[in-house]
Amino acid sequence: MRSKTVAFWHWAALFPLVVALNNIATPSAPPTVSILPGASSAASSLSSKPSASLSSKSPIPSISILSSQSTNASSVTSASPSSALSSQAVPSGNASVSVTGSNTFSPFPVPSDIPEPPVYPAVDPRNPPSVGDAVIPDFGPAWAAAYEKAKTKVAGFTLEEKVSVATGVGWQGGRCVGNIAAIENGTSWPGLCLEDSPLGVRLSDFVTAFPTGINAAASFNRGLMRQRGLFMGEEHRGKGVNVQLGPMMNMGRIAQGGRNWEGFGADPFLTGEAAFETVLGIQQAGVIACAKHLIGNEQEHDRTTSSSNIDDRTMHEIYAHPFLKSVMAGVGSLMCSYNLINDTYACENNKVMNDIVKREYAFQGFIMSDWSAQHSTISANRGLDMSMPGDITFNSGTSYFGANLTAFVENGTIPEGRVDDMATRVLASWYLMRQDSPSFPSVNFDAFNPDSDQTNMHIDVQDNHYQLVRTLGAASAVLLKNEGALPLGKKDRSIVLIGSGAGPGKAGPNEFADQGGTDGVLAMGWGSGTANFTYLVTPLDAIQSKARQFRTSVSWLFDDFDLPRAGNMARKRNAALVFLSADSGEDYITVDGNEGDRKNLTAWHGGDALVLSVAAQNNNTIVVVNSVGPLILEPWIDHPNVTAVVWAGAPGQEVGNSLVDVLYGAWNPSGRLPYTIAKSPSDYGAQLTLPTSGQNPSGQTPLEITYTEGLNIDYRHFDSASLISVVRLLNNITPRFEFGFGLSYTTFKYTGLYVSKIATVESPAEFPFVSAWDNGNATAIAEGSSRALWLHRPAFQATFTVQNTGSVSGGEIPQLYINFPASSGEPPSVLRGFTNIELNPGQKGSVTITLSRYDLSIWDVVQQGWRKPEGTIGVTVGASSRDSRLKGSVPI
Repeated sequence: MRSKTVAFWHWAALFPLVVALNNIATPSAPPTVSILPGASSAASSLSSKPSASLSSKSPIPSISILSSQSTNASSVTSASPSSALSSQAVPSGNASVSVTGSNTFSPFPVPSDIPEPPVYPAVDPRNPPSVGDAVIPDFGPAWAAAYEKAKTKVAGFTLEEKVSVATGVGWQGGRCVGNIAAIENGTSWPGLCLEDSPLGVRLSDFVTAFPTGINAAASFNRGLMRQRGLFMGEEHRGKGVNVQLGPMMNMGRIAQGGRNWEGFGADPFLTGEAAFETVLGIQQAGVIACAKHLIGNEQEHDRTTSSSNIDDRTMHEIYAHPFLKSVMAGVGSLMCSYNLINDTYACENNKVMNDIVKREYAFQGFIMSDWSAQHSTISANRGLDMSMPGDITFNSGTSYFGANLTAFVENGTIPEGRVDDMATRVLASWYLMRQDSPSFPSVNFDAFNPDSDQTNMHIDVQDNHYQLVRTLGAASAVLLKNEGALPLGKKDRSIVLIGSGAGPGKAGPNEFADQGGTDGVLAMGWGSGTANFTYLVTPLDAIQSKARQFRTSVSWLFDDFDLPRAGNMARKRNAALVFLSADSGEDYITVDGNEGDRKNLTAWHGGDALVLSVAAQNNNTIVVVNSVGPLILEPWIDHPNVTAVVWAGAPGQEVGNSLVDVLYGAWNPSGRLPYTIAKSPSDYGAQLTLPTSGQNPSGQTPLEITYTEGLNIDYRHFDSASLISVVRLLNNITPRFEFGFGLSYTTFKYTGLYVSKIATVESPAEFPFVSAWDNGNATAIAEGSSRALWLHRPAFQATFTVQNTGSVSGGEIPQLYINFPASSGEPPSVLRGFTNIELNPGQKGSVTITLSRYDLSIWDVVQQGWRKPEGTIGVTVGASSRDSRLKGSVPI
């Protein structure tokens, strides 16, 4: 973004600022490991966070800088894409602190962004721009004001107090899953409550279990994404939470990924847009959002002892992009991940935390560790601002920060200015959300002692949020197949519901801790990304209620394995609805042999056999799928008696009502797949990586997960493979249902694509950069270079018309894909725009989708910046990644 100091902001190249950390001498008298005051030693039956990483086996007598924790990224090459620019590993540049003398520190400057309304207005997080506004919010003035307050407050803290702002009190040391202690001196500060999850307030009561992130993405509806974020933020605030530990934005790189349902799918643009809207919504409620997990945490197996090896271009264009969008949304905090990145732990990774996030993105908030993902005290110099939950291993009473961080400052290893910066970043985020207001609620629940009436006030924060849950659940349902079976109605005199997924669990909706199991309808996955259900509407509940309007006979069978009875009950029914599910979650819970990640892509509970048994005796078999991710549907998808398939995902507490709205036509299906459904697991370009026989991964010898597919994630892989006829012929790489696919009860026609340049007058400061980009040069290496206004300002627009050519009202999701020239090394098509439009029968609507220079750029690993590739840049507008309706080109 622009700065008052044009010479600095636009012209200065920010060269590495730090002396290599490996050259910092270890303390002459290494400090002993600190003991956390107030750390509880009592175990709790609810201590369901994942266990500490293997490198934190036990309290250690001293801290040292290990050569294996080098800040230099390892040399990792990628087999694709073919461009030479993609074959370089992430550079190892050191840009964390400026050691200009003995024990001194120069923090990254706070950008003095100058608002330029209407396209770049000054924005307060509590009053973000409306959804759909063609603006880039400028949070610079709000951050600057927050920083001034934070600096004043921190100036009154002692060194120990500043360190305490960066150090959690330890696992179960407070009422939230993460806690920063209050400071109670003359400059008192109340501390922080950090609480899961990305879909609601975890481990609390009278809260809403919202639709999962993957369902929010499937809606392709920015308005619903924003509202979901706002309502989640309001509920966290109502419980006294300062930091909501979400949204999650790791990519759905592998179909089996255990936590894919927490995130927003397999495309970086869709994930970035969903993250942007979610962050804006959460922080509008006055709660600090936390973008996680930074970065490359795409599988659960061996997550603390595996290295995600990602080349520089792929890192920037795919995996870091959602974090950039979160920073542009003003996010107050980020969480670094468990895994290593190019053989350096994420929470020790100077390149990622300092050079990319704090320098390139000009991130002003704080970076916390995932729980026990910190590995040294020196991580402070590498960009880590907060240790969570504070102890090295749960309830150990030891910490890498705390007294150790104080000792490292006192002996000159870490500059005190860096600790000032850490505390300032935390408090600035707190002030940015106006949490200094006397009206901000105190913590009124106890995550670890839910039965305690002394620490649980049982505050009801649900409001009318169930309405959004129901709407979003319907909007995210994807109609995969329909041969006239849907919508249901008067024609369906008798129906039967078959499968455990149609009904409730045996012991209520919270039968399993952290939802680690399922014997009824699936509404979310398992792990720390969950919330308790205050209630759960099952499909049986909702369908029975709706069916009474038509005086329909309703029967059911919840036994998934009584195949003869299932087939017999389906006979003579007007419709037989079969309910399938597939679950996954975090690796600290194993369900039916699924250690977080799914061990296969088949339906659980023998679902395929159940469908075939029913379809053998009913010629109107409708399949409803509640799944955390893709399934292989080949055993039955082409069966002539399977007349409809509704992909309902994991839509939260109103799962039954949302489904009924789609089944009976109250909501015309408009959801779109946020990932590809393949014909075979082997068709996917990336697979779950497991240790070989005898391999025992550790921090020193990690399981190497090399992202050899490069830019070709999900549909990009399928599209790239389909370009080569031999590969297509030999591997049958055509997907069953492509990314962005979804049917409707009506039809739509696209006409009149016109792509034009948006007339803008660049400022004198911007003109050289725009001109350089036009000539194919990369962006300058500078603070904030990847989020500069001129790069993200709408520069081109695609306008076209969509008409509802069917007989019922409905919503369409037009999608815009960019077709880069082959020489760029990009996949054939990449999503760069989408919107939603509601139309009555026969009605036409004009659609405009804007494109920025960033949208049309590739990452140049040599120049370390964004540049326009040589050649013609095509535009494809359609209803999915493979359903092309209109084509054009960008007039550059």
